[in-house]
Amino acid sequence: MSTVTINTSAPGAPLAAVEPALQVRSLVVNYGHIEAVRGIDLDLARGRITTLVGANGAGKSTTLLALSGLIAKQGGQVRLDGQDISTMPAHRIVASGMVQVAEGRATLTTLSVRENLELGAYTRRDGLAARLKDLEHVYELFPRLRERATGLAGNLSGGEQQMLAIGRALMARPRVLLLDEPSMGLAPIIVQDIFRTLQRINAEGMTIFLVEQNVKQALKVAHAAYVLENGRIVLQGTGRELLADPRVQDAYLGT
Repeated sequence: MSTVTINTSAPGAPLAAVEPALQVRSLVVNYGHIEAVRGIDLDLARGRITTLVGANGAGKSTTLLALSGLIAKQGGQVRLDGQDISTMPAHRIVASGMVQVAEGRATLTTLSVRENLELGAYTRRDGLAARLKDLEHVYELFPRLRERATGLAGNLSGGEQQMLAIGRALMARPRVLLLDEPSMGLAPIIVQDIFRTLQRINAEGMTIFLVEQNVKQALKVAHAAYVLENGRIVLQGTGRELLADPRVQDAYLGT
């Protein structure tokens, strides 16, 4: 398997070779006659945060949906820890160790917070004790969910629903966590809380792939970053490198 050079500590640290947890080659996704993703290559270094940024309509969410098996790919290969998952259905991809937190959270509003979390573990076969241990860890990460555990998910605030969506994904015990616009519609103070928790999850060893319109926030926490325009990767580097790149500043940061 090939390697990718990426940070091994904080964003902006010296580069070192790390085996990719997820490797994407020549990914193509079409909507009818429109080529939404045009043969892109991505490497997600194990235990690191990688972000994909770009304008609305660039193909970011489409990329995540294709990686998760939720929409069809017209070309390319996806390998998770060396295993080819390119043609796997979505539920098998989850069972193989990659889980997506959907844009808009997709919580089950008529179920309780705890029921939503327990459903996240539906592919697991490792026993009740292991699932309860992970449930406790989710409550530790998001104490508000413990407080609201018996209440309906539909009564949660937007920030609490985002916490629930992330916690539910963690209950599947993934090795790679995909997040689609976790800051969408949230107050700045809640966004800071969410991103701090993502950094904590990453520090515990989770590989994270973050699609985010809040370019500045995403690049601040990312070890590696890609810029997508019109379905093509146009820039890549460390988060800190792209944060300082005049082209990124002009196009996305308004500086």
